[in-house]
This record gives sequence, C-alpha cells and structure tokens, in this order.
Amino acid sequence: MEDNECRDGGKKVRLAIMELANMISVPMSLTAAIRLHVPDAIWQGGANTPLSASQILTRILPSGGGDAENLQRILRLLTSYGVFSEHREFGGERKYSLTEIGKSLVTDAEGLSYAPYVLQHHQDALMSAWPLVHEAVLDPTIEPFVKVHGEPAYSYYGKKPEMNGLMRKAMSGVSVPFMTSVLDSYDGFKGVKRLVDVGGSAGDCLRMILQKHPFICEGINFDLPEVVAEAPSIPGMTHIGGDMFKSIPAADAIFMKWVLTTWTDDECKLIMENCYKALPAGGKLIACEPVLPDDSNESQRTRALLEGDIFVMTIYRAKGKHRTEQEFKQLGLSAGFPHLRAFYVDYFHTLLEFQK
Repeated sequence: MEDNECRDGGKKVRLAIMELANMISVPMSLTAAIRLHVPDAIWQGGANTPLSASQILTRILPSGGGDAENLQRILRLLTSYGVFSEHREFGGERKYSLTEIGKSLVTDAEGLSYAPYVLQHHQDALMSAWPLVHEAVLDPTIEPFVKVHGEPAYSYYGKKPEMNGLMRKAMSGVSVPFMTSVLDSYDGFKGVKRLVDVGGSAGDCLRMILQKHPFICEGINFDLPEVVAEAPSIPGMTHIGGDMFKSIPAADAIFMKWVLTTWTDDECKLIMENCYKALPAGGKLIACEPVLPDDSNESQRTRALLEGDIFVMTIYRAKGKHRTEQEFKQLGLSAGFPHLRAFYVDYFHTLLEFQK
C-alpha cells in the first residue's frame, strides 16, 4: 500500500513539474488566439455558434491558407483552461464556442475587451525581461526590464506610440468593467463636491464616476502634463498636469486606481502624504489596488494576485509590489491616515478607503 502511494505521489510530482515547466504555452497560446482574432470570429455579433478549426480559419483567412490542425491544438489547450467549450458528438469533429472567459476577449461596441490587456503583457519588449527575473533577487535596485532596455518601462512606452496606444487600450478594457462593479456597490462618493483622480490618464474612470454621481460638482483629472495634454474635453472635468510626488490638487476626496502597486513603500508614503495635505478633515483617499491575502494558498485568486506581483517586480519596479491589507494600513498610518476600510468589490482589485 505504501509503495503504491509513493509511486502515485511520484507520478503526481512529475506531472506537476511538467505542467509548471510548460506553463508558458498557456499565455502564448492565448496571445496567439487573440492575434488571430479567434474570439471575434466565433462570436460573430453574438451567434457564438460552435465552429471547427477549419471553419474558424475560413473566417480569419477568407482568402485561404493556414493550418487548421495547429489552430486546433491551440484551441484544445485553451479549452482546458476554460476559454473555449469543446463540442464533439460520438467522437466526431471537434467544434468550439466561447465560454464566459472567452467572451471577455470579444471586442464590444466601444472597441473594448480584455484582449489588449493580454497582448500588452506579451509584447516582445516585455517578454525579453522575463529571463532576468532572478536578477531582481540579486540586485533589486534595477528592474529586469531596465537591465534589458536601459530605461524604465513607462519612459520606454512613451517613445513607442504603438506600445503606448496598446497600453491605454488595455487599461480602458480592464477599467470599464471594474469601475462598473465599483459604482454599483460602493457609496463612498456621497457628499463629495470636488473629486481628484490621480493618474487618471484620459479621464475615463472619472467620467464614469461623474455620470453615476452628478452631485459631484467638479472633477479634476490629474496626471503628467504630457498625458493630460492628449486627454479629451469632458463636461464637468478639468485636466490638470503635475507631479503627484510634489503636490496634488485640493479636493473633498481623492481617487486613484492601480497607482500605489507600482511604487516602493517610501514612494507610496510620499504620494499618500501629498494626498493627506490636499484633503480636508474627514476627507478620503479612495485607492483601488490589488490586495494580497495574508496566507499563500492554491486558490485562483491568490495565484492571479501573486502572478501580478511578479509582473510588477519584473517590468515596473523591483520593489514596487502588491500588498496585504495590513501593509496598506501601515502605509496609511505612516502618511497620517488613522482609518482604513477595505471593500472587496472585485476578486482581483480591492477598494481601499483611507480617511483623514
């Protein structure tokens, strides 16, 4: 009995290692499916009719060509991860439709989806940094991305219009569904007359907040001067360029999304201190950030958050990081905020309310 258990245990170990060693096949196959426009080809305006690899290939390559067998290999792998559903009667031809996960990759009426987020993560410039992840342990003063390209990711993006455009599209595709969830479940904007969005880019999130809460009289979209210079005119919103490490415009409440996670503890403290100075007594800093669980476990949520943490370490800041709720509380206290409330409105991102 013990010998059988040992043999079975050894088999499970070997299987687990094989899966981990070949895990890169998953995101790269997902990227391939998006580049081939497979989700849109299957969706066809909402039909989502199960199609064979050959039928999909006909839609994405109307003039002919391509290899249906290799496409099917990609579809089978992604089916095992819940992106597609496989339909097969009596051992016949395999056909594929989109699951709810797959539907998130379909371009909507506004041109948005999660597809650009996947593509943004797997561009050549970013992929070339991953072989140097171990360097973040040996020398945390320089990010793997910087070691490869000689400059930080954001400044690199700024010199590459195509990359910068994809980054913005990726953020919009992720932001809209998240902000919809926030606005449906969070009532902390009540009583706010003047709201600043720090790092608001083109003002998409602030626009959604102002539309949901018309009692907010003035919205300030605050970002770097070169960013707000390209922001569109939006009713009720003023675009102000500046540096959050120097000062932040005064307001009843300050909103920020996915800002703190890419900065070190000292940098976060400085940003939050400037927020504290800009708020009146009782004012709130409302930060949307990934929040790590205290314990490591094998849940999908924990894995997704820890994977995101390594992405930050590799691409953006070696000492920027996802934090636990307790770590955020300590950061808030160090910046002067005595109170923190966490609202788990989403499985990946948490809304953190720091009150002055």
